[in-house]
Amino acid sequence: MSTRSVTHSTFVIERTYDAGPEQVFHAFADPDTKARWFTAPDEWVSGENTMDFRVGGRETTAGGPKDGPAHSFSSIYQDIVPNERIVYTYDMHMDDVRTSVSLATIELFPSGAGTRLVMTEQGAFLDGYDDAGSREEGTNLLLDALGAALAAESASA
Repeated sequence: MSTRSVTHSTFVIERTYDAGPEQVFHAFADPDTKARWFTAPDEWVSGENTMDFRVGGRETTAGGPKDGPAHSFSSIYQDIVPNERIVYTYDMHMDDVRTSVSLATIELFPSGAGTRLVMTEQGAFLDGYDDAGSREEGTNLLLDALGAALAAESASA
C-alpha cells in the first residue's frame, strides 16, 4: 500500500491592470479572449479545451509535454457576479492521477481607470505530486499573461 498525503495551502495574488473591470472580467468570461492568455508553456502540446462560463458550467483544459505526462484542468463555476467576482472549484490531473483540488476566487475592484484583481486560492495538494509554491508560480505567470493580453488589446484599440 502506498503512503497518501494531503498538504493544504492558501495563497493570495494581487495585480493592477490598466483596463476596466468589464474588460478584465471579459478576459475570463469569453472563450476566445481567454484562449489568448490562459495557455500552457510553448513547448507543450495542447489537448481538448472546453468552456461553459455560467454558474454550474464547466471548463476543461488539457495538454502537456510532447512525451507526457498529460496534464488536465477541470473546473466548475460556483459563483459569478459580472465585473466583480468569479468563484470556481477545480482539480488537476497528471495522466489518471489527481494531483490537487482547489477553490479559487477572483475579485475585481475599480482602481482609478483600471482594475485591482485579487485572486485567492485554497488548495489540497495530494500525495506529493504538486505543491502550493509551484501552483502559485504558475498562477503568477498566467496573471502576467493576462496583463500582457489586456495591454495588447488596449494598444490595438
